[in-house]
Amino acid sequence: MSNAVLLCVAAKYPEVKKLMGHDWRVAAQVVITVCIQIIIAILIQDVSWKFLWLATYVISGTLNHSLSISFHEIGHNLAFGNHQPMANRVLGYIANLPLMIPSSVTFKKYHIDHHKFQGDDNLDPDLPTYFEAWLFQSRIGKIFYILLQPVLYSVRPLCRVPKPVNLLEFINLLIQIVFDLLIFYFLGIKSVVYLLFGTVLGLGLHPISGHFISEHYIFVEGYETYSYYGPLNWLTFNVGYHNEHHDFPNIPGYRLPKLKEMAPDYYDNRPCHYSWVKVLIDFVLDSKMGPKARIRRTLKSDALNSADRTTNSTKSKLNKILHEADNNNNNTFTSIAQHTTTSLTKNHKLPHKKKNDYQQKMISSTVDVDHSKTH
Repeated sequence: MSNAVLLCVAAKYPEVKKLMGHDWRVAAQVVITVCIQIIIAILIQDVSWKFLWLATYVISGTLNHSLSISFHEIGHNLAFGNHQPMANRVLGYIANLPLMIPSSVTFKKYHIDHHKFQGDDNLDPDLPTYFEAWLFQSRIGKIFYILLQPVLYSVRPLCRVPKPVNLLEFINLLIQIVFDLLIFYFLGIKSVVYLLFGTVLGLGLHPISGHFISEHYIFVEGYETYSYYGPLNWLTFNVGYHNEHHDFPNIPGYRLPKLKEMAPDYYDNRPCHYSWVKVLIDFVLDSKMGPKARIRRTLKSDALNSADRTTNSTKSKLNKILHEADNNNNNTFTSIAQHTTTSLTKNHKLPHKKKNDYQQKMISSTVDVDHSKTH
């Protein structure tokens, strides 16, 4: 949805502004979930391995996936607000503990780029690489693609838009190592397995993992983003309300259902999902689906590359917009960013980016998009 339409929503429904801000329930849910995981890790030390693996998949997989999604809320500073960035950061460290793998800081660093550059073939860290699209084309391949989501989501940003490690990531790593060693020393290997493989299995072939696929893969021609309105939203901070979130990233997940109710003419007529399990099944069985089924564009990255043909002042302004500091809570595209990019594309001939034959084939295999229906 364009900024112009967002302004129309705000003008038509001025009460939408009351939904913006932060929500203390994010922190409450995170702390309660972390406590549950630690308590279960203590209780599970002496159970049989058979029961351990069952509990790891069903309980730890669900709760750890929920905690990983809390990074999404925390990354937008929706737990304590923009005025308390350190409180949001500390909550991210706490949410990260049961996952056993440091990731909360890195997630925010790259997720903000996903909002700024959604669908850009060079700048969106969420887009599958061309190697993924080639490797996981078959039904068996797509099953492995789902299984490997934890690995792919960790490695993909480093391949697409690598960024240097910062101090906050080092602190995240240090805290996580200390926690992991304490769990192993005091509770033993079974507790480590319960927590660590809860992350690996929970973010892999698990019902909640349907959100990885449901959000931006092309299920209906001409639509880029889809919402999910099923019961698992209760466990996942309403991450399923994805159209609503991309339109208003500064509204906490708890309030997104109110946004949908408030503006039914904008959200009730869009394609959506009601089952993440069905999403996974359709993704595997439908020959048109796969890692390649994503909309790709290069408008913003081309504009950035063409900035060397502009005046220094315009180039400086564009670079500032496109590469602002990671700690800024860039919740929405600013009108100046859109205006500057549009001006560049109108007034300067964008460089033609050569792609190899396979890349060109993959791009041409995606549908032609009516951008008025996408974000």
